[in-house]
Amino acid sequence: MRDAIGMRFLIVGLLTLLMFIPLFFVSEIVQSRKFYSQETLRDVGREWGGDQVISGPVLVVPVQETIDQTSSEQVFDTLTGEAKFDENGNTVLKQVTRRVTVSRTPIYVYPGQFDVAVDTKTQVRHRGIFNVPVYQADMSVAFDFPVNQIASMAVNEEVILWDDTAMMVDLSNNAALRGVAVLTLDGKELPLEPIASAERRAGITAAIGDPRDATSYDLHLGLNGAQSLMIAPVGRQTSVKVTSDWTNPSFGGAFLPDGSEISEAGFSATWTIPHLARTLPQLSRENYAQTLRRDMAFGVDFIEPNDFYQKSYRAAKYAILFIALTFLTVLLIEKGTKRPAHPVQYLLIGLAQSIFVLLMVAYSEQFGFAVAYGISAGATIILLTFFGHFGLNLGKRTAVLALMLLVLYGVLYLILQSEDYALLAGATLAFVALAATMYFTRNEDWYGPEGKGLFAKKVKAPAPESIEAKAARTAAAKTAEVQT
Repeated sequence: MRDAIGMRFLIVGLLTLLMFIPLFFVSEIVQSRKFYSQETLRDVGREWGGDQVISGPVLVVPVQETIDQTSSEQVFDTLTGEAKFDENGNTVLKQVTRRVTVSRTPIYVYPGQFDVAVDTKTQVRHRGIFNVPVYQADMSVAFDFPVNQIASMAVNEEVILWDDTAMMVDLSNNAALRGVAVLTLDGKELPLEPIASAERRAGITAAIGDPRDATSYDLHLGLNGAQSLMIAPVGRQTSVKVTSDWTNPSFGGAFLPDGSEISEAGFSATWTIPHLARTLPQLSRENYAQTLRRDMAFGVDFIEPNDFYQKSYRAAKYAILFIALTFLTVLLIEKGTKRPAHPVQYLLIGLAQSIFVLLMVAYSEQFGFAVAYGISAGATIILLTFFGHFGLNLGKRTAVLALMLLVLYGVLYLILQSEDYALLAGATLAFVALAATMYFTRNEDWYGPEGKGLFAKKVKAPAPESIEAKAARTAAAKTAEVQT
């Protein structure tokens, strides 16, 4: 490193590129911790009730039809009762037509007016070092069905079995039903049962009977859940209001709320979804439950704010910039010292800044991001400052290194706190650092003293003098002396 400044710049640049290796492994460790955290959240959430997606209610009206069904039947001898065979030994068959009643695809009827009010109370469960937010939801639903249009869905000679009509509500998990579950039809309570199906379909059902005389339905459910609560807009006119004591909601799904209020006491949000905003018929011979759940559900996520794993991963991505700036600072302020920094010393500086990210993750899991960042950044700055003073012998110039580190880690904190302005801050910092480098090196002799640098212009040495030329030169000198 005692070569020209240009050569030292190149070496430091190569060392900076080399630091991509430890930063890659640091990023992998951060990601693995994040995946472990997410798996813990899913496990605890699933045990409590899991993500809830509610689609329904929907009326399921069974349909039958009597048809002529023709089939081939074996012919038996009327006297012996034995099967008849032809001359080739084949069984003799005859065509028989019978009138049979078969089930047809039922008619699915979705509500006309669908009004939902949900109030949730949250709590935080703990598993190891991780906190998992869960909720208990009190859900009230008022709805009706356009029953006067059902008869138009029957075709040919189909017969609608009005008395066998059932109502169904699809859920994510029946285990979430830990509270009240009451369905009333015109003030009369109807019993609810879990949906029994070979596909292990989650949900509840109730025998409605003939729905043509019904006017109003009310459903009251108590649900446990975790991470999210989503509702499908099954009504021709859907109105949903969600209130909660959770202070950090994230609204998502197919529709954002018309309005919301968030305070330290919780939040409230309302949605109004007209039928033109959905691609769903009110009456159908197809079951749109999965389409509703997958493509049209909306609601709220109960999330922990300021995901420190995401911030730590971003810090690892930005770390190469801060390592490069630290290397550059050391390179510039060590100029003129008796013993320039060795490449191994640069590597030690880079490794310390790489380990900073690991410290931040480890302490964040215990104390939260702000405290963890302060501890990790403080320890790293102190370590590098002492190393600059005692290891690099920077003397009074150590104060410049310490100030630079304070600025770098202060800017990094701002970048991590605001993802929206992270690129702006990072790009500006890089440009300012480059401009400062160009300014402070404006008078540098990049080729080194006396042109001894790597890229200095090489002067061709003169060829050695031959013996004959040397003898001739000596003889000429003696002749000149005699003449004198």
